[in-house]
Formats: sequence, structure tokens, C-alpha cells
Amino acid sequence: MKFLIAGYGSIGRRHLNNLLALGEKDVLLYRTHRSTLSVDEIKDIPVETTIEAALAHKPDALVVANPTALHLDVAIPAAEAGCSMLMEKPISHQMDGIDRLQKALKSGDGRFVTGFQFRFNPGLRQVEHWLQEKKIGTVVSAHVRWGEYLPGWHPWEDYRNSYSSRADLGGGVVNTLSHPLDYLHWLLGSVESINATTSNHGLQLEVEDTADIELRFASGVLGNVHLDYMQQPGEHTLKIVGSEGTILWDNATTVTKVYTASNGAWEEVPPPTGFGRNVMFMDEMRHFIAVAKGEASPLCTLEDGITALQMAQAVYKAAQDGCLVKFNR
Repeated sequence: MKFLIAGYGSIGRRHLNNLLALGEKDVLLYRTHRSTLSVDEIKDIPVETTIEAALAHKPDALVVANPTALHLDVAIPAAEAGCSMLMEKPISHQMDGIDRLQKALKSGDGRFVTGFQFRFNPGLRQVEHWLQEKKIGTVVSAHVRWGEYLPGWHPWEDYRNSYSSRADLGGGVVNTLSHPLDYLHWLLGSVESINATTSNHGLQLEVEDTADIELRFASGVLGNVHLDYMQQPGEHTLKIVGSEGTILWDNATTVTKVYTASNGAWEEVPPPTGFGRNVMFMDEMRHFIAVAKGEASPLCTLEDGITALQMAQAVYKAAQDGCLVKFNR
């Protein structure tokens, strides 16, 4: 297979290195030379500076890793050309153009995976297993806290110029840290309504650096999600409370545990031996290759990506209007 990677920021570099590590040698880059990364690592990789020139190489698969607001500019023509694609989350910063992407994928007959890599997290998969077997009875509430200090993410660049900080590139903490919107929908089902407040008080950016989100699921479960660009040290945890116990997942320790009232004790599941953050991305890439070859069905579909985007858009509307937003896919 011939792979095209659009964008050479930190996530584009990760996907490139993972493809090479998996033995894929036919890889091409489309980039506009705005990345702040050194080009020493890609001196032997072919590079094109327009999507038209890149597609002239007739790639089979596209990895969309450029800034969020620019995703559809490369995805739509690539889909029309028949590419299958792995698109980094969120799939866009707005709904405009999503219908054209859907039509292009249909006409080009390509396959699609949304890049929410936490779908491949062994701890969250353990959470899914416990929920399916009703380990904690009826789920009542879910609580996510995710905070990381944005100025420390990429020491090689000024965080104020990164896409995470810029409205024109689709930044903001809600879009950038939108994973919980996806994995809560995956684990707990459809959302009925959303309320939220946001602030840029911490870093004084043009986008929000803090958000508090309230969710009501169709099942009756209540959820709350806190996101911020501020917290030192960072934290990313999930707690799910049920009628018969509690589930805890901690991304930092990669430990997942469940308390059941019947046993009156915690059961702890450590991560697999050798597990590290990049394992999720490697598993995601292996999965994408299998999907592109027609050997597997996507674990995170375009429809899942659309749902997460619509949830993020509902968060912004709720925060702007100061009202509850009824969410109906």
C-alpha cells in the first residue's frame, strides 16, 4: 500500500514513525512547511506541497494529521480519489462540509477510521467489559477530569502559535481534548442533553482553556467532564458510579480497578506488560491498515467522529447561550 500523511506536526511525525516501524516503506508526505519540527528525520521521505500533487502519486490510504480546521481540505479530494483514511480527531471544527466528505467517501468507495486512539486503551476496554457484565449494577453517573499544562506540551514551539491555541485552526480545549466525548458515548450510549461553561481566564488565549460539561445520557446516566490546559501535574481520570459499586481508570498509572459492594473490596487490573502511550497509536495504525485492506470493520467510524463533533458543537452553543442544549443525532 502507498500511504500519504497530511501534516508533519507532532501527531503526523508519530504516525509516520509508526508506519515505518510496522514495515510500511511506501510513504509520502503532504506538508506546507509551517511545522516547527526539524526536517532531518524526513530527508529521505518524498514531500509534496499541494494536495493535488500528492494525490497524483495515487496513494491508497491517507492519514489526516494537519490542523483540525484544514482536515476537510485534504480529506474530500482524497476521498473522491478513492483513498481510505485515518482522520485525527476531531474530524473538523464545524459541521460545514461533513456532508461533502460523506458523499466523497461513498463515490470513491474508501474506508474511514476516526482517530480516537483511546478506543485502543486496554484500561478503557476493561471498563467496557465490566459495564457489559454489569459489574457495578445500574450505572448512575460518570465523571472525567482531564487537565494538562499546554505550555509544556511541545517545548520546541511557542504554545500560543500552536493549533491548540488558535481559533482559525480549530483549537480550544473542547476540540483538542475531545476524547472523553467519544469514549463516554462509546461506553455509555447516546447523549440526550448538554450544558457547559467555558473560560480562557488561565492562559488568556483567543480560545477556551477550561471547560466544564454536564451530560445527560438517554439511559438516564448523568455525566460531567472537566477539561483544562492548566493543570500541573496533569491528570486524566474516569470514575463511573453504579448502584452496586464503582469503576476507576487512571491514564497516568494505566491502572483500572472496580469496587463491588458484594465483595466490599477493590479488584485491580494493571496494564499489559510493556504498555506505553504509543501502543495505542500502534494498535490504531494496525487496525487502520486492516480496515483499508478490507480485512476489518472500523472500531471508530465516521459516524462516531460526527457524533463527537456534534457534541463539541453543542458544548460551545451551551456555553455561549448559557442554556441547556438538547442533543439529537
